[in-house]
Amino acid sequence: MQLNNQTFLDRSVLAELKKWLDRKEIFALLGPRQSGKTTLLKILEQWLKDEKKVKPEQIAFITFEDREILEKFSADPKAYVKSFIAQKTNERFYFFIDEFQYLPDGGKTLKLLYDIFDNIKFIVTGSSSLELTGKTAKFLVGRVFYFHLWQFSFSEFIKARSAQLFYAYQEKNTLVKNFLEQEKNFPLPQTDIFGEDFRKLFEEYALWGGYPEVIKARDAETKTIILKNIYDTYVTKDIIELLKITDYSILKKLITLLASQIGGLVNYQNLARDTQSYFQEIKNHLAILEQTYIISLISPYSTNRATEIKKNPKVYFIDSGLRNYILSSFQDLSVRPDCGSIVENIVFSQLKFKQTEEANIKYWRTIAKAEMDFILPKKESILPLEVKYSSFDLPKVSRGFRGFASEYKPGQAVILTKGFWGELRLESTLVKFIPVWYW
Repeated sequence: MQLNNQTFLDRSVLAELKKWLDRKEIFALLGPRQSGKTTLLKILEQWLKDEKKVKPEQIAFITFEDREILEKFSADPKAYVKSFIAQKTNERFYFFIDEFQYLPDGGKTLKLLYDIFDNIKFIVTGSSSLELTGKTAKFLVGRVFYFHLWQFSFSEFIKARSAQLFYAYQEKNTLVKNFLEQEKNFPLPQTDIFGEDFRKLFEEYALWGGYPEVIKARDAETKTIILKNIYDTYVTKDIIELLKITDYSILKKLITLLASQIGGLVNYQNLARDTQSYFQEIKNHLAILEQTYIISLISPYSTNRATEIKKNPKVYFIDSGLRNYILSSFQDLSVRPDCGSIVENIVFSQLKFKQTEEANIKYWRTIAKAEMDFILPKKESILPLEVKYSSFDLPKVSRGFRGFASEYKPGQAVILTKGFWGELRLESTLVKFIPVWYW
């Protein structure tokens, strides 16, 4: 399949940016390194010129990775911005600032500029949420709209590969979405002529992840080099320069350990022992890895029953390709002992990419080790979600699944499979079996 470059650049968040662009609030576009934030800003800049007829001189585009620019801006932000707009207070300007996290006291500075310049729309990007959603975010309350640009979702990956397959994908994905969001049931497909195409694409995506440059690369060697560069840049830029960590050997050991246990419970004592560290340092490093978009932790779902786990989080990587690079492991899913964990991680990342501020992904596990991979909140209920990347002859569920359905009585539940469509009813719960790639 040939990669369609025009489609490749069409990220779903772009429509949201355009929708709110006329408002004064600051746009903060957050996400992992090399997820395409700079490219997206360039596309938005071009759209302003072509569609909104904004004059080039009304758009400023700077990056704080340029040390000279950063030093000048830091010395006198007000004077720096005024040098672009002069005395033209009746014209609207757009100020794009890439890699904003390098600016000391960025939140405070951005508030000052926002309050001074009524005719400027500030749009900033960051590869770390530490600055824009951390302690300085208090300065931006009521002044900023946050957007996330993650790696390519599986849906975007398909769209980049084939318009034909994307159309077929959308058709079934819409059925699934309507079932989940509007509780609209649908008849099971009698045939799925593109099922094998989607399986191959899904397993490729599971191995290499969704970084744009990795997707564009056509061979394994190039993809591996790109992932190496992403990881090395993350260590040198975000860890050493931004976070001022001088001894990052413990952090690198921790990352490798976490990569080997995706979907598992975090055991702080074991991690501290294996990295020759201590509890609080492990907690701090995990927070850093979350805030720089490498991992994500989810907490257990519990209603304070004595039989349920209430404390330890589960860990996932935001991008499975980066995780596989860290372990130097790119074998096909069919021969991997960690196949199930990788697919579970992919499901998590797709949930994360769709996540709103209100959504809170959980998992459920009892002391007796009955478990549910994910618990998703709904307006008036919950949705249990299980990942079973295996072949089914008939729809069937585990004893733990039955126990959860009996205890919590959700109206719907989903089991994500390796191509199997099916359904069954457990008392008041309708369980749908759906191929994981349509999720």
